[in-house]
Amino acid sequence: MAKFPTFPTLYDAVSTLKISDLKKWGYLKPKQKRSGKLTWSRNGTETASISIEVDTMQLPYLILKYRSNEKPINYKINLVSTPSNLGIGKIWYFICPHTKKQCRKLYLISGYFLHRDAFNGCMYESQTKSKKSRMIEKSFGALFDVEKFHEELNSKNFKTHYNGKPTKRYLRLMEQIRKAESVPHEEFLLAMIS
Repeated sequence: MAKFPTFPTLYDAVSTLKISDLKKWGYLKPKQKRSGKLTWSRNGTETASISIEVDTMQLPYLILKYRSNEKPINYKINLVSTPSNLGIGKIWYFICPHTKKQCRKLYLISGYFLHRDAFNGCMYESQTKSKKSRMIEKSFGALFDVEKFHEELNSKNFKTHYNGKPTKRYLRLMEQIRKAESVPHEEFLLAMIS
């Protein structure tokens, strides 16, 4: 008898809140209190927005205000920092309000931004693929992504060389394209039908 499908929530498909984004947008500067609005969009259409307030004065925290299923939600997430191992600046972390774990990314599932361990039955997309599918992707993944590699090479500000030498990014993309173009199509077709 066939197994009943579960259709788990995918971590890859939900909105996330990342410490790196807060830092990039200037919310984690020392001794400041700053408010703003974060938005998420898909295919150019805004899908969600939240109001945030970040205070890094004494006991750093982040306050999130938004609506989920027409219900107003407002809660505080503590922040902590540790000195960088390079001796330059600080490394920031969220303290998940549910698990109390330090993390650098929170996932919006069931109406709240929490650490991934706070949720049951959620998976990454790669975990939902069959063994055969993972094997094909491992062997022929570059073939599926060759168009994406060419788009990246031809993007507006892409630098192929710096100071007369090829960039590491350029060399990596060229290696991926070379791999994709060297895959024998007969071998790929045999893997797909077997």
